[in-house]
Amino acid sequence: MANVNIKFNGKEFLLSCENGQEEHLKELSIYLNEKFNNLKSSLGNIGENKLLLITSITIMDEYFETKKKIDQKKEELTKLTEKFKELKSLVYEYKDNKESEINMLNEQQNHLKNEIDQNREDYEKIIDNVTDKIENFVKEASSNNPIQ
Repeated sequence: MANVNIKFNGKEFLLSCENGQEEHLKELSIYLNEKFNNLKSSLGNIGENKLLLITSITIMDEYFETKKKIDQKKEELTKLTEKFKELKSLVYEYKDNKESEINMLNEQQNHLKNEIDQNREDYEKIIDNVTDKIENFVKEASSNNPIQ
């Protein structure tokens, strides 16, 4: 335990605290002394006990207001976290849907390409077949009707 000399309301006090907490204890005592002196100036000499009680209540009010704000911020953070999780889920769902659409479109494109290739082959066979028939017709017509 460490000992710290502090000054409060013009009087010296020796207080004990955990080792390493000396500076923090000094800061707290300075803050308390400032609050006490501010209230003493504004309220006048109403007695040390009553002034200490009012100072304590003022500091507790600050504490509870700060705690309330912290609790509100925690609640806001929780709501934001939930909204973020929801948004993240929607993003992944959208991504999955788009990947599915892309895969489906790729399949359709491949099917269409195969169909076009098959039609080209069929068209070339038809052209080759018609060309062969025309050539045969011309040969037959030439051999049946020799030109003199």
